[in-house]
Amino acid sequence: MSSKARVLLVDDDVSLLKLLTIRLMANDYEVITANSAPQALSELQQQTFDVVLTDLRMDDMDGMQLAEQVQQLYPSLPVVMMTAHGSIPDAVRATKQGIFAFLTKPIDKDELIDTLAKAVRLHGQGHGQSQQASHPYIVTRSATMYHLLEQVRMVGATDVNVLISGASGTGKELLARAVHESSAVSDGPFVAINCGAVPAELLESQLFGHKKGAFTGATADHVGLFSEAQNGTLFLDEIGDMPLNLQVKLLRVLQEKKIRPVGHSEEIPVNVRVVSATHKDLPAAIRENSFREDLYYRLNVVNLRLPPLSERREDISLLAHHFCEQIAARQQQGVKRFSDDAMDLLLRHDWPGNIRQLQNVIEQVVALSPGVLISAQQVAMALQCELEASSPIALNEAKRQFERQYLINVLKMVDGNVAQAAKLAKRNRSDFYKLIKKHEIDVEQFSRD
Repeated sequence: MSSKARVLLVDDDVSLLKLLTIRLMANDYEVITANSAPQALSELQQQTFDVVLTDLRMDDMDGMQLAEQVQQLYPSLPVVMMTAHGSIPDAVRATKQGIFAFLTKPIDKDELIDTLAKAVRLHGQGHGQSQQASHPYIVTRSATMYHLLEQVRMVGATDVNVLISGASGTGKELLARAVHESSAVSDGPFVAINCGAVPAELLESQLFGHKKGAFTGATADHVGLFSEAQNGTLFLDEIGDMPLNLQVKLLRVLQEKKIRPVGHSEEIPVNVRVVSATHKDLPAAIRENSFREDLYYRLNVVNLRLPPLSERREDISLLAHHFCEQIAARQQQGVKRFSDDAMDLLLRHDWPGNIRQLQNVIEQVVALSPGVLISAQQVAMALQCELEASSPIALNEAKRQFERQYLINVLKMVDGNVAQAAKLAKRNRSDFYKLIKKHEIDVEQFSRD
């Protein structure tokens, strides 16, 4: 694939096509031309592009109709509109319909190049619109993710166990579903459980089932998840949190292909593919004796590593648009879009919480945005809320805040009388004065005199 950004240039003026092609090629763009909207749609079906630059007024199908088709077929491909009939109504209509930018003829060279550069930078260069839906569960145009999905396709032809590693929020369950859909048991059930979210004493019953009366509260037979996943896939998320005693029983199930429900005397054969996932360093857990080495090798026949969102930044804008479309469909409303500055903030953020954090931010800004355009200020506020929610203050700072508030409360109770406040706090007056000075508290403000 070419390293140059690829532009689809659409105009029914042949001379302008030639002029703009020369300008764009001189600025290191690869240019494909079309002298009509139907021809442009044909080119889009055959090739991949990073941006569409089109005239507004054309015969048969105008630029706005072309843009609508592009947005339906390739929703994250930016469209830049040109017109010799520039007007405020045209610009407003284009903006509301999601046009990336609106340029008036005669086209200013610097403005054109700057606009295209921004479109390519904000929407990711070199991946093209036809590669955005490589798997029904995975939204990506990242080369790293394409390589990973190729591994998923290859492992799908086998029945080996798969271990997915990656940080929290990277989409491990979605990748597990992709493994399931690529496998021979794709017609069977996909059953998932988070091993860290189920109390240790209940996890065995959840996985293998139990017989009525097996323990207090077992008022009926219970079919476990292994049985529910028969002839399908069982996804064990956060496998690193599984208790050691249960790891032994899981190892036996993987070896024998049989389960024994709690309180049951007979074993039941199971035909289940196991896909597990963890954000933990399992080799380190093995060294610390908190995870069994033999189970690790049983689970980790094939390892798939999901990269953090910071390693697939070209997917940020694609995922943001995808979440906006999901929200619009769920709420039966129009799709909201981001201003250039807002998208730039999303692209520059580190996303320590990965895709889950991005989705949460998008949910916030869509819910709080009064119009169709999401501003940079709204994104900045959502990112700050996320930061405050995910970053609790340090213990020393919490202690300092508590101590200061305690002193203020005591002083209020005694109208600023330090001697009485010291008695209530069971501290000598000298120490109490030192604390007041340390926290820079003005005692006079509590006096009623």
